[in-house]
Amino acid sequence: MKNLSVVKKKIKKFNRHHSDRYKRLKKNWRKPKGIDSCVRRRFKGRTLMPNIGYGSDNRTKNFLKNGLFKVRIENIKELKSLAMSNKKISIEISKNISSFKKKKITDLALFMDIKINNPLNLKKN
Repeated sequence: MKNLSVVKKKIKKFNRHHSDRYKRLKKNWRKPKGIDSCVRRRFKGRTLMPNIGYGSDNRTKNFLKNGLFKVRIENIKELKSLAMSNKKISIEISKNISSFKKKKITDLALFMDIKINNPLNLKKN
């Protein structure tokens, strides 16, 4: 894996056609289905539609630019199972867990020498 360069083909998200024009349309991608739709017909200069060609290389999928493999963690048990591969991975603490558990996971990850992508930032007043 060291000699493969990590290439992310498309970093910008695909936005829904006319989502910038109307507030009632959210930005989430929806495939245009109209018979006269210029986006569906792929006219030059129009919104690009997602297709299989934008996918990442399977050998480098979920890799970060620094070459580490990104893994999402939701509890301490998952973190302990990654103990042997601490030099190859970088963890991302799940968003929907409490700050108490995040603190425990952060402490254990620092002890195990695992890099954290979104470390816990405690605001000090």
